Order: sequence, then structure tokens, then C-alpha cells
Amino acid sequence: MACCGNCFCCQCCCREGETRTPEELAILGEIQVEEDEILPRKDYESLDYDRCISEPYMEILEGMNSKKTKKYEAVRWMLMFAIGVTVGLVGLFVDFFVRLFSQIKFTLVGDSIEKCSDKGCLPLSLLELLAFNMTFVFIASVLVLIEPVAAGSGIPEIKSYLNGVKIPGIVRLRTFLCKAAGVLFSVAGGLFVGKEGPMIHSGAIVGAGLPQFQSITFKRIKFDFPYFRSDRDKRDFVSAGAAAGVAAAFGAPIGGTLFSLEEGCSFWNQGLTWKVLFCSMSATFTLNFFRSGINFNKWGSFQLPGLLNFGEFKCSDGDKNCHLWTAVDLAFFVLMGVVGGLLGALFNCMNKSLAKYRIRHIHPKAKFIRVLESLLVAMVTTVVIFAASILLGECRELSSPTTHNTTLSGSEDINSTIRQFFCTNKTYNDMATLFFNPQEAAIHQLFHQDGTFSPVTLSVFFLLYFLLACWTYGLSVPSGLFVPSLLCGAAFGRLVANILKVKLGMDIYSGTFALIGAAAFLGGVVRMTISLTVILIESTNEITYGLPIMITLMVAKWTGDFFNKGIYDIHIELRGVPLLEWETEAEMDKLTASDIMEPNLTYVYPHTRVQSLVSILRTTVYHAFPVVTENRQNERDFMKGNILVSNNIHFKKSSVVSRAGEQRRRCQSMKSYPSSELRNVCDEQNAAVEPAEEGEDLLQQMLERRYAPYPNLYPDQSPSEEWTMEERFRPLTFHGLILRSQLVNLLIRGVCYAENQSSAAQPRLSYEEMTEDYPRYPDIHDLDLALLNPRMIVDVTPYMNPCPYTVSPNTHISQVFNLFRTMGLRHLPVVNAVGEIVGIITRHNLTHEFLVAKLRQHCITI
Repeated sequence: MACCGNCFCCQCCCREGETRTPEELAILGEIQVEEDEILPRKDYESLDYDRCISEPYMEILEGMNSKKTKKYEAVRWMLMFAIGVTVGLVGLFVDFFVRLFSQIKFTLVGDSIEKCSDKGCLPLSLLELLAFNMTFVFIASVLVLIEPVAAGSGIPEIKSYLNGVKIPGIVRLRTFLCKAAGVLFSVAGGLFVGKEGPMIHSGAIVGAGLPQFQSITFKRIKFDFPYFRSDRDKRDFVSAGAAAGVAAAFGAPIGGTLFSLEEGCSFWNQGLTWKVLFCSMSATFTLNFFRSGINFNKWGSFQLPGLLNFGEFKCSDGDKNCHLWTAVDLAFFVLMGVVGGLLGALFNCMNKSLAKYRIRHIHPKAKFIRVLESLLVAMVTTVVIFAASILLGECRELSSPTTHNTTLSGSEDINSTIRQFFCTNKTYNDMATLFFNPQEAAIHQLFHQDGTFSPVTLSVFFLLYFLLACWTYGLSVPSGLFVPSLLCGAAFGRLVANILKVKLGMDIYSGTFALIGAAAFLGGVVRMTISLTVILIESTNEITYGLPIMITLMVAKWTGDFFNKGIYDIHIELRGVPLLEWETEAEMDKLTASDIMEPNLTYVYPHTRVQSLVSILRTTVYHAFPVVTENRQNERDFMKGNILVSNNIHFKKSSVVSRAGEQRRRCQSMKSYPSSELRNVCDEQNAAVEPAEEGEDLLQQMLERRYAPYPNLYPDQSPSEEWTMEERFRPLTFHGLILRSQLVNLLIRGVCYAENQSSAAQPRLSYEEMTEDYPRYPDIHDLDLALLNPRMIVDVTPYMNPCPYTVSPNTHISQVFNLFRTMGLRHLPVVNAVGEIVGIITRHNLTHEFLVAKLRQHCITI
């Protein structure tokens, strides 16, 4: 009773419904489901990361030699290089057009404001800015209507994919085109979004598609190279592509590798690390090579490593008292980390509420409503930028340019990005300098501008940017969150620096506090630690910032985790994705595999008629089926005159005899031990297992010694009260798993044999033929039944997985979860001590919500 907690109340109130699950009670209206609770959707499919060790696959392995293995490994390295180069070129394309569109917009609108400040036609300048921004945002929103998966940053979707969840369209070429084109319009449209998150998604799509040598969108793109067409291989390339996207965005190849390891991938191996790093390096130096040549006309100078470069933090020449940071500053960095974690938790909480509102009230409506929402946000953002720059900006003294940090991502000087709206020649408008510039230029201003920004300006800018960025993330446009969070945090850090430097007279370096503020806020929003530390260090090219950045990010994460999850995990939950965390809670070990498994099995026999397979496939939605044989006592009667039943029983008996033979061989080896006790045990087992005749009664003897599927489960604790005793303990000997896609493929290709033939007459398919249609396998409803004889028999044994991972019904949940999660499984059969399948476990049986519901039911039953 102590384990139940609040279950006792439910037990007293329910009475007759004591063994009902919370879902059943909610349906009956006896309890209320929390309005904020969003349960994982069951329509998400899992990916097949576990290899099917079937006969066609073994034929491939037998044909492999060391020369072929080295050849395929060389091809894998070449593909990693090609992915990195392609991602770098994609980043170059996005950056070039964002800079072009932004330069045209800010030049024309800036000239208009300068002219209208004297003539009094500022509303005309506002209309020009609105026309630019709303046109760009409209194009970006329309592209998302073409492919809805292209909305947002794409990081939650890629993280779900690498966790083993199949999200339709997430790595398609059409998604890539809409994402890459849409993000440049959404950024150029003045929305408070970044292009770094979509770069990660774009890189993942390149990694998924390039090694396939085929395209679903453009069907003519198809080459005969089937060796990497599996979910397992595609997962590795997606990991490399995502890392290359980070490397191209920030010029941080090591940070990209760690991002893919920490935030993205749920499965990792040592051999993949070096390949992913090589791919990230290729992306970084490809982008660096072309950007340096285009912007500086110095090809091969490698001066611009990523799309977002923080510049070099360095004291002025000759200033001996200047220092980047001291040990005393660490105390302020810790406090900034706490505040950053609180602000990040507030940001996530507000954005979660907005996302729920969109799910309930905007997404169910017509699609053009989403376009109108994007246009509304663009209009409000434009008006706020214009009004704040004109009305709230202060004229500040323009300092003389220093000899360091004067170069931005292009060839212009840092002082060339200041805005002098309504100010004299020797002053500049600090608010307009932050708002009327690309976000990267505004970050450079906060990091490196020697001139001061007033505390009022920084406070207003932070508040407006915080609210508008929170409103923007989640719109139906491609949008990233890294740069808006960095800019918002940089304003917070610069505000702290102003207070300490101007008000308290402390000798500090303002750029350092701006960087720490950016790290604190970004860490409070996304809750990343190791990878984000390395990304920021590589972006600043200053290793001395490693310790303060690390401390700030850890404090921000710990503070934010007290209140909610990171922004990406929140959006994964809102989509109902059945994501599996790294481990379960210790309390879940009160459950066993028999408590959470699905006991109502739909199974196939090793030899099954075509009509039975078609019926099973058309009436179920399962993606895998256990291959079983029934343990019947009157087998001889069934075998008389029935070839199909005879084949199944012979298959079962051969399997049992082979296990008995193995047991006999073990007993023979045990006789060599000096212990008489071992020899006696061996003799007893031989007496019990050895058949009186040549294998005739062996199966029956094994069945008589069969154990119940649920040794510790009483009838009142069974998964279903309506089960009969025969259904509870139905004996089904388990032989393997066969996938739905494999069965449909066999039927479409006519792999079967007639009843008057031997199973050896059945056609054989190669591994290439079995995987030819990957990843879009044909559906059962595409099958032309007129071409099939329903009385034909299909032998599925060559194509099933005869050795899948299995667990015992008494296995604790932590062991089940670790096995399922570590091995990347999709189906986990539950098999008792004598090889009989009693249930099956899938991803949905291991979600946190499902386990909590089963734990409540378990407490009520006790």
C-alpha cells in the first residue's frame, strides 16, 4: 500500500472499477483528464534499427570478403565528405541570399528614413518596411503550406527521428527545398528567427538522402546502389548531416559532433565519431573557403568559418589594465546563470502555452489561417521595430574605432553598421543600431562596440525581443532559435555590464558579460551543456572563456530544470511523439514485462496460406508478427491429410529436436567434471528428455513439463478479465519475427508454393530484392488479388528474423527499457522459460505516460 500514494483515493472512489486503468476511468467519466496533458500519439511508427538476420542477409555476409568490406567503408567515407561539402554549399546559398535581401531592404528603408526625417513622411518609410517584411514572410509561410514539416527549426523532429520515431516527410527532398528557401525569406522578412536551427535540419536531410542514390520527389533520380538503404545506416548519415549543419552554422566542427552526440543521437558507436567529425570538418571548410573568397576576394584565406562568428575578444592595444575576466567575475557569472535559467524557464513556459493555443484553435482551422498569423506577427514586429527605433532610441557618442574586432562577417567595419537616425554626425541611435541591422550585426555590436548602450535602451530591447521571439517561435515558417536567444541574452549581459561598469565603477570587459549573458539565456532555453560550451568556445576562438561558459551553462540548466524541460523537449511532447528518455525512474521496477506487454497477439505460422496472410494484413495495423507454432496434444490427427499443418508441425519438431540435441551434447560435456552431483543431474535430464522412440514423443514430453506463461500472476491480476483460462495460457512456440513490409513484398512478388509441392519449390528472393522499395514499401491494398491463388502456401522462415532479442515475463522494467533503448528495437517479444511467446512490447508500452498508468493500475490491484 505504501507504493500507491494517491492511488488509495482512487481505490476508495472506484469500488467496482478498482482494476480499471486511468484511461478507462476517464472514458467512463469517473476521473478528469488534465487539460494540459498531451498523451503520446499511437500513430507514430518506429524505425527498424535492429538488423533482420534472415537468410538473404546471411547470404550477403557470406559473399563479403575483406576487399569488399574495405570498398564499402571507403564509399562510406566518401559519402561523409560529400554530405559535408553539400551542407557547406547549402549554408553558402542561404547566407548569400539572406545578406542580399537584408542589404537591399535596410538600404532602401534607411535612405527613406533619412529623407523623411526632414520632410515628415515617416509613415511612407514604415509602409516600405512593411511591404518588404510581409512579402518575404508570406513567401516563407506559403512554402510551409506546401510541406508542413518544414516549419520550425526541425531540431525536435530530427531528435525524434534519431531516437527511433518515424515522422512522415521529415527527411524528404521536398522538405529540404521548402526549408532552405523558406528560412532565408523568414530571416530576411525581419522575424526574430535564426537560420542556424534550419541548417541542422537541412544537413540531416542531406545526410539521409544523398547515400540513398534515389529520390521519391524526383523519381528519375535512381541508381542501383542498395547497400545503405536501411534505417540503421540512414540513422548514421542523418547524425553526420545534423553535425555538419551545426558546424556550418557556427564554424564549430567539434561542437557539431558533440551536438549530434549529446542532443541528437540516442544511439552512438565509437566508429561513427570519427566519420561525423570528418563530415563536420568538410562542411566548415567548404563554407569557409567560399565565403572568404566571395566576401574578401581571397580564396583559400579561411577567415569566415561559419554563418555566425562572434569575432575575436581582445583588449585594446596598450591597455595594460584591461582583462577579459577575473576570478571575481565568476560570482557574477553564476548569478547571471541563475537569472538566465529563470528567464529561459519563463520563455519555455510562455511558448508552451502559445503552442497549445495554436494546436487547439489555429491548426484545426483552414491552412490560410496559419499564413494570416505569420503575417500578423510580421506586421506587429515591423511596427515595434520602427516605433522603438524612432521613439525610444537615445543618441550616444560614437567612439573612435579600435584596431581590433572591426571586421564583421563581410568586409564592412563594425562602425559601418551603426544607425544615426535623428542624431547628429558624431552620435548614433543605439536602439536603431540594434533593431535596424541583421541579427548577427546586432550581436557584434553588443559584443564589440566600444560605445555604450543606455540601460533603458537595453532593457526595452530585451523585453521587446523576449516577447516577440517567444511569439514567433512556433509559427508556420522555418525558424531557428539560437540567434534570437543569443541576441536576447547578449542584451541582458550588456545591461549587467553597464550597471557594474557605469553605476558601480568596476573595471570589467563589457563584451565578456555580453557573451556570458548570451550563453546563460540560450542555455536556459535549450538546456544544452557540453556541445553548447564547445560551440561558443569555437565561435569566439578564445579558450580562456571555457570555464566561465561551462559554469554559466551548468547553472542555467540546473535552474531551468527546476521548472520545466528544454524548449525542444517541450515541443516533442506537444507533438505527442513517443520519445524514450535515457532511463526510467527507479519506481517503475515495481512492474515487470508481463505488466506492460500486449498479450493479444496476431501471429503467423511458418507455412501460411496466402488467403490467411492477406486477411491478417488487411485487418490489422501491426508492423511485425510473431512466427509461431501451436502446441497441440492431438498433432497426429492434424497431420493426417493436411500438408500445411504437417509442414508447420515438422518445422516445430525439428526446432525442438535441435534444442534437445544441444542439451544432450551439454550433458555429455558435463560428465567430464569430477563432481558426482553434476553427473547425476545430467543422467536425470537424459532420462527425462530422451524419447522412447526415434523423436516420436519428444515434443509431447516437453509440453508436459511446460510452465505457465505468468508464473507469479494470479487470475485476478491478468491483463484482461474477459480472458478464458485457455486464452490466458495459450501455448505458442516462438520461432521468430516477420515484418509487415516483408510479408507484403513476398505476396506481391508471388513467393509461394502449391500444396502438392515441397517448400523447396518456393522462389527465393535476394537481399537486394527484399530492400528494393525502401523506404516506401508497397501497401497491402496495392496487391492485386486476382493474380494470387488463395490456396497457395508461403514459407516465411527464410525471411523472418529467427533470433530477435527477447525477455522473460518476469524481467523488471529497467532491464526491459535498457535493452529496448540501447539496441534500438522496434518490437520486443516476451517469451517464457520453454520458448512460448506470451506477449510483445513496443515503443508505446515504454513511454513514461504508459508506465505511469500501469503503475497506478498495479497499485490499485495490490
